[in-house]
Amino acid sequence: MEVQEIEKILENKNIPITPMRQLVLSEFLKTNHSISLAELEEILETADRSTIYRTLKTFEKKGLIHSIQENNTTQYLFCHDHCDEDNHHDYHLHFFCTECKNTVCLENINFQNVDFPKDYLIKELKFVANGVCKTCLLTMQ
Repeated sequence: MEVQEIEKILENKNIPITPMRQLVLSEFLKTNHSISLAELEEILETADRSTIYRTLKTFEKKGLIHSIQENNTTQYLFCHDHCDEDNHHDYHLHFFCTECKNTVCLENINFQNVDFPKDYLIKELKFVANGVCKTCLLTMQ
């Protein structure tokens, strides 16, 4: 992806542009599955762990990525749901493949119309399914 497109995405989310933020966003745009802090550290070998972590937290706060806990590790996924600083709209299924260990968003399976009792304030929902993804399933046949 071109630098101008990455800068536009950051500007649209009111995130100040820095070289590290450009690099991290570029990695999210290259993949269709989750990325952990440790994976980003491996990819961005010369980057400082705390700088990557602060970048992830900024992205999450601004609605550019969302996080999900799996196997005691925080995984981050790019938000395609028009999330913003005030609201994350990631009420969709997250699918964890037990073979390749990747998590993907299955946005076509959403839970936006779940009726909760009126006397409950829901601040966050996490929906995760475990199984075998279509790529791994093909290799098993």
